[in-house]
Amino acid sequence: MEDNKRYCNSLTAFSRFKTREVTIGSLKMGGDNPIRIQSMTTTDTMDTEKTAAQSIRMIDAGCELVRITAPSKKDAENLRPIKDFLAAKGYTTPLVADIHFTPNAAEVAATIVEKVRVNPGNYADKKKFEHIEYNDETYKAELERIRERFTPLVLLCKKHNTAMRIGTNHGSLSDRILSRYGDTPLGMVESAMEFLHICRDHDFHNIVLSMKASNTQVMVQAYRLLVNRMMNEGMNYPLHLGVTEAGEGEDGRIKSAVGIGTLLEDGLGDTIRVSLTEEPEFEIPVAFALAKRYENRAKHAPIPELDSYPINPFEYTRRPSTAIGNIGDHNVPRIIQDFSRGEEIKPANLHAVGYNYSVPLDKWNITDQACDFIYLGDKSISFEIPGTLSVIQNADAWQDKDRHFPLFESISYVVAERKSSEINFVKTDLEGLDMPLIAALKSDSTAVLVLTTENEHGMAEQRAAFFRLMEEGCHTPVIIQRSYRDLDENTFQLHASTDLGAPFIDGLGDGIWIDAVNCGSKKTINSLAFGILQATRTRISKTEYISCPSCGRTLFDLQETTAKIRARTSHLKGIKIGIMGCIVNGPGEMADADYGYVGTGQGKITLYKEKEVVKRNVPEKEAVDELIALIAAHGDWIEATEA
Repeated sequence: MEDNKRYCNSLTAFSRFKTREVTIGSLKMGGDNPIRIQSMTTTDTMDTEKTAAQSIRMIDAGCELVRITAPSKKDAENLRPIKDFLAAKGYTTPLVADIHFTPNAAEVAATIVEKVRVNPGNYADKKKFEHIEYNDETYKAELERIRERFTPLVLLCKKHNTAMRIGTNHGSLSDRILSRYGDTPLGMVESAMEFLHICRDHDFHNIVLSMKASNTQVMVQAYRLLVNRMMNEGMNYPLHLGVTEAGEGEDGRIKSAVGIGTLLEDGLGDTIRVSLTEEPEFEIPVAFALAKRYENRAKHAPIPELDSYPINPFEYTRRPSTAIGNIGDHNVPRIIQDFSRGEEIKPANLHAVGYNYSVPLDKWNITDQACDFIYLGDKSISFEIPGTLSVIQNADAWQDKDRHFPLFESISYVVAERKSSEINFVKTDLEGLDMPLIAALKSDSTAVLVLTTENEHGMAEQRAAFFRLMEEGCHTPVIIQRSYRDLDENTFQLHASTDLGAPFIDGLGDGIWIDAVNCGSKKTINSLAFGILQATRTRISKTEYISCPSCGRTLFDLQETTAKIRARTSHLKGIKIGIMGCIVNGPGEMADADYGYVGTGQGKITLYKEKEVVKRNVPEKEAVDELIALIAAHGDWIEATEA
């Protein structure tokens, strides 16, 4: 891999990126240590007993590092009785103070807990969303101001052997960074580097770094760029992985797996926090399941080394492909659902994949999450299919009729006498993707590749196949197929989100085919496929909620409020709504959302249109109605219709 693109040890042979070991109390992180699991309390930090009780539930669930917000000096001081309470109960798990805006709170916390997290975007800056013109001299003066503000904390951490996380958030970059670098992954990296260089100047290295964002593409690009920067400057600090404001339920788990899993696949990451709008102890099993896959990954079947790296890992660009029917080129990624097993298919079976048939009206209702193709194997159907649906059959059983297409096994399609004049699906893996097959694909304006893998390190093998196509100038569209057997629903969800989400993060893929047996219902599989594309922002099929997990700063019940907003707005396809418990990341993340609902005081909500404040201090009881009115005022509201 070229040095200017390098961000991991290898794109084909799995190994973890070797970071320096840091000490967090009794916990070792980085180096050869396992991936550590952590979470954050949601209680008021001033309530010692509740915070300690929740911490105990988290620790009992497997949490190895407990983060507690310290929004003020008073909160920071209360970390000591919390720590003493836990110790009295026999719990010595390291504590982390989460700091925003208040350097004096950080300095107090550094003398009490084992680790302090600072956000460089708001530690020494007040965010006003102002564009400021800097020359080299004025920018240097700003850096000196930050050095003066930050150095006391560095010296305290060094004195007390307190670890530090320099945690950049995409949503809270300073006006200085935004003015100089823009709202970019590069800006995120530069924000952390400003603070990291101050630490290094004081010979302080007990540091962990993070690059978190609610946009999975931005998050992955920022971490990769950070590692590239560290490699080029001879650094190797441990990485804390997380997707901010991932949300709740299925959406939050899919989004977290897409972002975190993409990085884990390349051996990046020393600790994980899955940010769900749920009780913190529910985050722990998700993080464990993500990390567990990589304990023995290095034993995977070998993948040929790559001769080149034909994409930019730090920017999203979709791989160029030829449009074959409704697949490839500018078309959204397509979704194939497997109906090849089981009994004869009837109209009612299609309800699970987004097509609802009304017998009295003899018509189809097509939902926003209706799949594009169904695979029947050797079977056939005896009814009229909806107009937006097509059928794939094995080549030997293929019926040459409207919207029915054959599936060939690898090179067999080259010599086949009977083909479709519109679309022919050709299934192969990396080994079968040889030069004769590629040559045949390049000369065929009807071929769509179905790319499979049996390799345990399947994402890397499929990525290598894409690179082979790109090197040979082959623009055949590609459906990514992954197979799963006998997994519980949660594990299946996390594995598929990682495996299929990772290539789409890099712009690789024109469709998804999840082949799952005994992993969940057809409806679950269909929802998962659409959820993966939504999380990678490559096909939007529903409202997106950028919802933070609760913490001690939260000014309203996030879970209850998110449920209320979802109930009123879930039909608004393509709209992004940010639901933030406090102001810390609120304004910044609003820049990535169309509308924002942010707690700004007890019982008070501020509403945003993107990053602009529209209405301040709305009473909480009226705030959801006011949010709906705001959406309507900007022309984005439609009335919900019954399916």
